[in-house]
Amino acid sequence: MTDRTLDLDDFSDLIERPHGGLRRDAEERRARTGLPPEALGRLDELGEWLTAAQGRLPVQPVRQPRLVVFAGDHGVASLDVSSHRAGSAHTLVREALEGTTPAAILASRLEVPVRVVDMALDCDPEEFPAEVTRHRVRRSSGRLDIEDTLTAQEAEAAFRAGMAVADEEADAGTDLVVLGDLSVGGTTAAGTLIAALCGTDASVVTGRGGGEIDDLAWMRKCAAIRDGLRRARPVLGDQLELLAAVAGADLTAMTGFLLQSAVRRTPVVLDGVVSAACALVAQRVAFRAPDWWVAGHAGSEPAQAKALDRMALDPLLEQRVEVGGGTGALLALPLVQAAAELAAGLPVRDDGDEKDGDTGGDGDDGGGSDSPALDAT
Repeated sequence: MTDRTLDLDDFSDLIERPHGGLRRDAEERRARTGLPPEALGRLDELGEWLTAAQGRLPVQPVRQPRLVVFAGDHGVASLDVSSHRAGSAHTLVREALEGTTPAAILASRLEVPVRVVDMALDCDPEEFPAEVTRHRVRRSSGRLDIEDTLTAQEAEAAFRAGMAVADEEADAGTDLVVLGDLSVGGTTAAGTLIAALCGTDASVVTGRGGGEIDDLAWMRKCAAIRDGLRRARPVLGDQLELLAAVAGADLTAMTGFLLQSAVRRTPVVLDGVVSAACALVAQRVAFRAPDWWVAGHAGSEPAQAKALDRMALDPLLEQRVEVGGGTGALLALPLVQAAAELAAGLPVRDDGDEKDGDTGGDGDDGGGSDSPALDAT
């Protein structure tokens, strides 16, 4: 066993809130457009959030969004808790890469590049391109109801992989990430994390996953989450141990990705219950981190609603989308883009008093930040 070298407490110091002063300036700028205060609904709020995240007034249009999807299989799926066969997440990934999934089709229509990151698919890594598999930690994750899903070393490696992906996106100029997942058994892991962090029983958070499972499968899933909770609760004080116990490699990487994206000042649109669970763990690590995220949509998973409520994140859409892969978050992307266009493009009165442009100093010009960051390597 090697010593643990990753100190999650550092994130609390590295993650700052988005530029609060610029958010107030954006509110004042919006008030001078002449439109009634509530005329644009939540688009005003989104525009102000982006202004603060970018550190620019007026806000810049979202020009380089990317869909980042973390993928993996979960050992708990062998209990028949999913509508998909255990170990079959690689088929979902293949369909996404071929452009035939709902998320891939939407991404193509919206001209959003798609990046899939294999963390623990149950297949030969040679089945996919090296850029998909190069961060893989293991083949499938352990069964969360009876064993740790990852060793301590694997958990740290997965977390650092997520951080590395966040750094790569920031360095590439990605100005907004749409975060998705492709897994079999992932919603069971997500439900376990959320139940543990919210202090609720398994039955309260158990939904029917990305497909319609029957009542017997729901009861098996509920029992698996109950057993996972017994293993999760003793390690609630250490988030990396918690992730190793019940999360699996893909959810652990997503948590690292969310935290490092906040460090790099890259805003993120969350998708369904899996990304919500990872965000909830990340909030435990750094309480300011949720200021860098918006919830794209509300699905029917009860665990997602509990997690978003705990983080005070109000979903932009309620379309009850459950197919995963970032589909629901992609549906919300045009709203975010529209908010930026309106915030930047609406003419304001007293233009002579307006000091538009990059503020320098406190803000940053998008994903490629020079802000201090934890080393993912």
